[in-house]
Amino acid sequence: MARDAGVSRQTKETKIEIQMDLDGTGNADITTGIAFFDHMLTAFCVHGFFDLKIIATGDLAVDFHHTVEDVGLVLGQVLFTALGDKKGIQRFGDSCVPMDEALSRVTIDLSNRPYLVYHLYQWVLWYQ
Repeated sequence: MARDAGVSRQTKETKIEIQMDLDGTGNADITTGIAFFDHMLTAFCVHGFFDLKIIATGDLAVDFHHTVEDVGLVLGQVLFTALGDKKGIQRFGDSCVPMDEALSRVTIDLSNRPYLVYHLYQWVLWYQ
């Protein structure tokens, strides 16, 4: 069963088209008009070993946030579609990767439920 999908979205501010193959080789073809965002999305698929094609246009003269937000929405939709029935994969996972001057942490839950982000360390500092 192929684990690939394509999703597009068009709003007043953006036009986004994404194709994803989860069983690819890390091939990235990404054009958003935001160089650093392109770089990060390329690293995302290269290290994730999946193929990703993104063509995004947006109102970059106003701000980057519409493009980044809509790419994120479509990326979530295309991943959800490509996973299909999700047979043979774990429901959740996480990874923490130390790099030269950064620490990257990713946590994912594919349950399709609402979520809560709770920063306990802030509460603990306040409580003391």
